[in-house]
Amino acid sequence: MAGSVHREPDVEESESLRSDANIAGPMTDPVPAPRPADSEPMAAPVPPPGGEAVSRETSPPPMPRPEQTRVMVVANQKGGVGKTTTTVNLAASLALHGNRVLVIDLDPQGNASTALGIDHHADVPSIYDVLVDNRQLSDVVQPVVDVEGLFCAPATIDLAGAEIELVSLVARESRLDRAIKAYQQPLDYILIDCPPSLGLLTVNALVAGAEVLIPIQCEYYALEGLGQLLRNVELVRGHLNPELHVSTILLTMYDGRTRLASQVAEEVRTHFGKEVLRTSIPRSVRISEAPSYGQTVLTYDPGSSGALSYLEAAREIALRGVGVHYDGSRAHTVGHQQQQDQHSMSEGLQ
Repeated sequence: MAGSVHREPDVEESESLRSDANIAGPMTDPVPAPRPADSEPMAAPVPPPGGEAVSRETSPPPMPRPEQTRVMVVANQKGGVGKTTTTVNLAASLALHGNRVLVIDLDPQGNASTALGIDHHADVPSIYDVLVDNRQLSDVVQPVVDVEGLFCAPATIDLAGAEIELVSLVARESRLDRAIKAYQQPLDYILIDCPPSLGLLTVNALVAGAEVLIPIQCEYYALEGLGQLLRNVELVRGHLNPELHVSTILLTMYDGRTRLASQVAEEVRTHFGKEVLRTSIPRSVRISEAPSYGQTVLTYDPGSSGALSYLEAAREIALRGVGVHYDGSRAHTVGHQQQQDQHSMSEGLQ
């Protein structure tokens, strides 16, 4: 299921492509139904705030859907760089634009499950049962109430001991990959939120995925430690998963008021080149507040700079996935708004 995405030659993005994308209809069943052949284009109002379920009939314009499921591993062994925040908000952005998205929470802290409003106490069937007890992935997947088309395989505290328990199991590195391939329901994206380490849980994610998305914080130690992650990616690609590659670098916690953020961004773009998204994610109080309400920033405050940035980053990822040229003018517009918001906040503090 985690096959590589067929890419067409680069063409210019057009309104017809965005409006004619193949979109799934509304769902009431927790398990996605097969994709319809044709459907009507959707209206484009801003999604409502405050915990109400966001239906695709009232969602923003659709993004192009990939021909095959894209399995993206969100990884960085450095903590506090925005892995979980990036995972849940990109997933919500893609789902709001007509995609069917599954978030797999591989972090024992279960923060992605919390942010999506998914119950993940010790008695809830979780990704631990899939990895250790060979439970079917379909048995643990739960629908996200606030966003139609978004699903989550939660993590419980039991996952903290999974690293040790996996050591003695057969095919310990590929158990998640086997579970995903056995999941029969169609999905457009699977986003795997990894723990801040390079242990067996992260290795399972790297074996299961085809793409690696690395969030990088715009701080002094941004690139420190990334070398080991990239070496692990190469090792997994050489021995276990030849399709694996780093496809996306996302700059997070960008503060336009500081010269340091600009310097780090420039260094990352120089080092990684075209893998770096043109859209960056600003420091935002709204992004930080949303998980405490069991929401993503897309439903908590859809008009905030953080929500708009994640929407634009998701659009850039979606267009890259189908080989369509991304018009960077929107990224610059969002970035300009970030600068204005941060300048206004700075003036308010003075």
